[in-house]
Amino acid sequence: MKRLLYLLLLCLCICCRPEPSVTPGGESSDPAAVPKALVSGCLVDGRRLGASGLVVDVPIEGAIIEIEFSSDIDAGKFMSEKVSFSGGGVKVMPSSGGNVLRLSPENALEHSTGYTLSISAGAQLGIKLLDDFSVSFSTVYDPSDKFPKISSDALLDLVQERTFRYFWDYAHPESGLARERLGSGNTVTAGGSGFGIMAVPVGIERGFITRSEGAERMRRIVSFLSEKADRFHGAFPHWMDGQSGKALPFSSKDNGADLVETAFLMEGLLAARQYFDRISEADIASGIEQLWKDVEWDWFTRGEDVLYWHWSPDKEWAINMQIKGWNEALLVYVLAASSPTHPVEPSVYHKGWASDGVIRCGRSFYDITLPLGYDKGGPMFFAHYSFMGLDPRNLSDGYASYWEQNVAHARINHAYCADNPGSHSGYGPACWGLTASDYPKGYTASSPTNDTGTIAPTAALASMPYTPKESMAALETFYYIYGDKLWGEYGFYDSFNLDSNWFASSYIAIDQGPIVVMIENSRSGLLWNLFMKDADVRAGLEKLGFEY
Repeated sequence: MKRLLYLLLLCLCICCRPEPSVTPGGESSDPAAVPKALVSGCLVDGRRLGASGLVVDVPIEGAIIEIEFSSDIDAGKFMSEKVSFSGGGVKVMPSSGGNVLRLSPENALEHSTGYTLSISAGAQLGIKLLDDFSVSFSTVYDPSDKFPKISSDALLDLVQERTFRYFWDYAHPESGLARERLGSGNTVTAGGSGFGIMAVPVGIERGFITRSEGAERMRRIVSFLSEKADRFHGAFPHWMDGQSGKALPFSSKDNGADLVETAFLMEGLLAARQYFDRISEADIASGIEQLWKDVEWDWFTRGEDVLYWHWSPDKEWAINMQIKGWNEALLVYVLAASSPTHPVEPSVYHKGWASDGVIRCGRSFYDITLPLGYDKGGPMFFAHYSFMGLDPRNLSDGYASYWEQNVAHARINHAYCADNPGSHSGYGPACWGLTASDYPKGYTASSPTNDTGTIAPTAALASMPYTPKESMAALETFYYIYGDKLWGEYGFYDSFNLDSNWFASSYIAIDQGPIVVMIENSRSGLLWNLFMKDADVRAGLEKLGFEY
């Protein structure tokens, strides 16, 4: 009897169970009937997320967002109320099906703008989406020309003149030296001033200023360096007060001599000594000669076969940094060997700088063999700072041809940006150049092995002698395409990062100088010819075993 009663109750429960209900969106309320799913992938404009965490350079019209799910979907059950898009509405494309939903913005997007599309978890597309999903992307920069087209020579003249004005109009009024960067007040830079001094002959030869104006500026600079500026065993600090000449600390232990910055300053002064060669300008040449002779290069060896970068009057050798290659400092050793009063021996170059050949590389990147230095070349300023005066065209020693070295370095930097392995916005054959510069989070030495997505115009423009076509293409892109945000009172701003739609508002002396000087070296060889005329420099090169 109990068994019969149990069977009757069981049948009653089965017969009376309600049918699964259907929601307004077409989804069954029976959990067992709705497959659970996750988003398994996403493409925007046919590309997956790049290293920067978003898809960049998406066209403003016709972009397709493809969302892949872990289960098949029913595109006819798309619920627009559970989808949000910062660019307005989206529409389902007819080819959606299987496990892929294809969406497209209903309206044209804005250039150089970031967008986000989100889908809420829950019932959607005949599945139950377990987690919220979102994807972000940014659209391409407006590719139209921002300025009227002019000839290549006129554009080069314009860039050189506007950049030259940083060193002429924005120089410190008391000393005539280059301010470290826009807004740095009385802080002037030794190395950047050397670059600015090299820009003076360019300004004269290109007609930006007169020779008499250039000579008067040089007299002010030489007088300040001789009479006011702090020196330590003849070497200058990295930063100085442009009014008083007192050393300003670059860091807590770097408040005295900086031998590398001193070398860049001397590079400019020695070139100026050759340029201002008239009888009426003899005072300029004699003042430079005394500054040159006062630098105690040999003292910075500390009795060893290597040069040291820093010395502090109160902390002495606390930084303890040896100057070893490959980097921007080849010039330091050339000048140290060239000194008529405090020279170093060739062993200091070979054992210190070259480390008995350790500077050699010999590996290939993008099918380009790099003779010296770091994999993929490092930041581009390695090929600029020493070679603004030191002519690499026929320069070689037992370690490398320096023309081959610098051309390879620039070509690798260009090839890396054209390849764009990090999927950074804007990168390409006509938009390239990684070197030390400002970037959205501060300041960094960008290179193929330290790539933040930040392009610095100085990298490509100062490489004009090595990659003339690629550098000219970059110049035209920087000016015509990005010039509405990248071009200002003193030429191109320091850098830009299109991943973040960020453009620097800064100018930095050590980035401005190479633009003026290296473009001129590409056009006329002016600074190379001046610097290499110096008898002391030629003697030093021969002493170290260079051919030039």
